[in-house]
Amino acid sequence: MKFGFDINDGGATLFFEQAVNFDAHEILKDHGSRLHRRAVRNAVFTRGYSTGATRQSINLTVGRDEARVKAGTDYSGYVEVGTRKMEAQPYMGPALEETIPEFVADLEKGMTGK
Repeated sequence: MKFGFDINDGGATLFFEQAVNFDAHEILKDHGSRLHRRAVRNAVFTRGYSTGATRQSINLTVGRDEARVKAGTDYSGYVEVGTRKMEAQPYMGPALEETIPEFVADLEKGMTGK
């Protein structure tokens, strides 16, 4: 089974690319939900002007083979990585880094049947 994760444009994605013989979709839903909660928890910005719009706009979409968490503001990617005039305030990357080991461990358990 091939699986992975990606972060881009103010969003993060967990996915798998091959058919599996266990219920990986449930694992994907569970960890997508964890990623969403963690991103919302992390999206408390202390520098600059903050309205809470980015935090409120973070949503989760779960498909057959991917779970995508994305902030809906046009500037969310800039908040995550910063600009030459604004220091980065990462919220999605840390949430993804916290979720990946658990996601991988649960997929491995599913593959081995343990």
